[in-house]
Amino acid sequence: MKRVMITICFLAAAFLLILPVQADGKGANVYVIPIKDDVEKGLNAFLNRAIKTAEENEADLIIFDMNTPGGAVDAARDIGNRISNTNIKTVTFVNSWAISAGSYIALHTDKIYMKPGAVMGAAAVINQQGNTAGEKAESMWLAAMEGAAKQSDRNPEIAKAMANGNIDLPDLKKKGELLTLEADQAFKVGYSEGTVKDINELIKDLGYEDANVHTVKMTFAESFARLITNPVVVPILLSIASLGLVLELYSPGFGLPGGMGISALLLFFYGHYVAGLAGYESIILFALGILLVAAEFFLSGGIAGLLGTVAIIGSILMAGGNIVHMAISIIIALFLAALSIIIMVKVFGKRMNIFKKLILTDSTNTESGYVSNVNRLELLGREGITVTALRPAGTAQIDDERLDVVAEGSFIENNTKIKVIKVEGSRIVVRES
Repeated sequence: MKRVMITICFLAAAFLLILPVQADGKGANVYVIPIKDDVEKGLNAFLNRAIKTAEENEADLIIFDMNTPGGAVDAARDIGNRISNTNIKTVTFVNSWAISAGSYIALHTDKIYMKPGAVMGAAAVINQQGNTAGEKAESMWLAAMEGAAKQSDRNPEIAKAMANGNIDLPDLKKKGELLTLEADQAFKVGYSEGTVKDINELIKDLGYEDANVHTVKMTFAESFARLITNPVVVPILLSIASLGLVLELYSPGFGLPGGMGISALLLFFYGHYVAGLAGYESIILFALGILLVAAEFFLSGGIAGLLGTVAIIGSILMAGGNIVHMAISIIIALFLAALSIIIMVKVFGKRMNIFKKLILTDSTNTESGYVSNVNRLELLGREGITVTALRPAGTAQIDDERLDVVAEGSFIENNTKIKVIKVEGSRIVVRES
């Protein structure tokens, strides 16, 4: 019996040995995450969610399908840190462009593959006007590019040459020009592990042809948040809000301008909330600011209005993420608001309707039928007697009516007969008769 059991075990082991070895990657989970268009905070929020989804589902590989012209440095830094902190193997597939911030993000992945004709590099940091951002910002970005290259065991001088045209690499570029690598060049200098025509070929080359491939798509809310948080869109949105609310102050009732202003503000906070930039604290601060501004119309001193304005501006700065960009956007919006007020007052002669409810504008003038006193012209020529001495003013009784009168010229003693010679409104002039 013992010999039979040994024989069975031996045959079973031999059978297992002659079975084909399971293909590498079979049953594995591969997640494809797109990095498209400009790099900004909205993209960062999407990638956070996508990487977290891959981690929760125990993915074996993440492929970043990249086609970006670059974007915000702070967003690229956050994205790079997030990729570095995941334990999942990561690969960047440069589908077309990995320019500027895109090249920085790609250097944080374990491997880089490129499509024929794709390029990466040209990573100089520039401001919103398209000029270089200054020595300090350039130095920080140069160090960041160098650090990213060292982290992925790539030549740091090449990464620095992408960010600074003064780095001398005569075999790759002319001095004074930023380095941009094509697919073949990137492969030769070790900045690419290979050139493949598409994602499917890449997955096959990596040994995951039998894996379960999941493509993470951006939701409508995330796409909308990316649009709203774009550095170009933010000042436009805040300008619409400021202009709409200012024009509403000159309009009767509540109409289209006010609706546009409030809608623009709601869109601003909604987009930044979905993008993970605005928390409840900024929304609460904004609501508090609105309440303080409204309270100013019922309180005196101006303190409530000032605090409300500061709270509103502070909430927008908190929600924006980048203080400098948000400050510029707010200044633009305030300038346009002030300009619109000047135009409405100086050109169109408008006054704010809200002040019409707070300030008394009616006047009691003669044209409106108002008189300050009754003109007693019927007293002219009437006679009476003084009740008090007129020195020169005093009291006299005329036709059983006691009246305040003024003596013409000298004083008149009490119990003296007088005659009305002039009536000027409430002023009755008499003389001794």
